Amino acid sequence: MGAMIEFQSNGSAVPAYLARPENGGDASAHFPGVIVIQEWWGLVAHIKDVCDRFAEAGFVAVAPDFYRGETTSEPNEAQKKMMALQVPEAIADMSGAVDFLLADAGVSGETVGVIGFCMGGGLALCLAAENPLVSACVAFYGVIPWADAKPDLSKIKASVLGHYAELDASASPAMVSELEGQLQQHGVDVEMNIYQDVEHAFFNDTRPEVHDEEAAKIAWQRTVQFLRAKLKG
Repeated sequence: MGAMIEFQSNGSAVPAYLARPENGGDASAHFPGVIVIQEWWGLVAHIKDVCDRFAEAGFVAVAPDFYRGETTSEPNEAQKKMMALQVPEAIADMSGAVDFLLADAGVSGETVGVIGFCMGGGLALCLAAENPLVSACVAFYGVIPWADAKPDLSKIKASVLGHYAELDASASPAMVSELEGQLQQHGVDVEMNIYQDVEHAFFNDTRPEVHDEEAAKIAWQRTVQFLRAKLKG
């Protein structure tokens, strides 16, 4: 359904995966736009599949490739790539994706949504804090491992939906509660969900050792409903 493309950001080409809904031959059809942010593994098949699922649900979805074509399945290598990531450059890539979607004739509305997983969940919050054209932010077990990359939560105007795992040490329920409280203090419309008896990356169906089908199904339904509500117009 989707395909690799490139969009321009700060004068350079950013590779990305783009998936569009089938319009039934109606060239005038418009759909809300969503940016999908990768885990530390890179732009792997799971993230592309999420984009395809969004297209099937009636969204134009684009996933920028922060690692420029490189992926890994080894945790140590993934951690190295994540820690080497230059967050300002990642934010520039994501903002470029925002501009790309809003300039697309097939995208409706004046704002977009962003969804990220693990590292990507943290980056989704960073983008929401930096770009007012993001009106909906979804974080799946989002973590921000970079000490100098904490987003200014007071700048977030988007509504925030969080999906977290009870058994996740990297984004524990206590950490989620603290984040939720901070967002509420700044007047952010936020809803955090803790899924019981599941682990980090429970949504990733390419990792059977942690995937939880029921929790993933509920989280997806909530996500689609949330984005449809927040990206009207």
